[in-house]
Amino acid sequence: MSLIIESILNADAQARYLTIGEIEQIKSFAKSGERRLRIVQILTENRERIVRQSGNQLFQKRPDIVSPGGNAFGQEMSATCLRDMDYYLRLITYSVVAGDSTPIKEIGVIGVREMYRSLGTPIEAVAESIRAMKNVTTSMLSSEDVSIVSGYFDYLIGAMQ
Repeated sequence: MSLIIESILNADAQARYLTIGEIEQIKSFAKSGERRLRIVQILTENRERIVRQSGNQLFQKRPDIVSPGGNAFGQEMSATCLRDMDYYLRLITYSVVAGDSTPIKEIGVIGVREMYRSLGTPIEAVAESIRAMKNVTTSMLSSEDVSIVSGYFDYLIGAMQ
């Protein structure tokens, strides 16, 4: 839930106006909006590169998943793996825009471990793919921008472990 919605819901539940502290937090959040949108634009414009490079890193580090019998064996299954990586990168962009991990939590991780287990997909490999995307992504950003985006990658990696 975004800071703005959370502040409003908390104030309303207590039948009060927003406090000065809450208003200051909202101001800070609004000021960071341009930066968050710029980061999302960078990620969106470079999504194919991020996914491709991260996929290559994953497949080199985990050759078992692209070998016969692996979950990403063959062109179709490798493409499915890359599609999933793109999906998680998209969730990261949603969270950066929201300034909150709720999109990842509500859209991307509820039931995902069970789904991957039922498909026989090694959840460690999924976490590794997200780790690879974090590495590629952070190499494109300034240290200040990295500080904004890293936490969302870490949240998602943690949810996969």
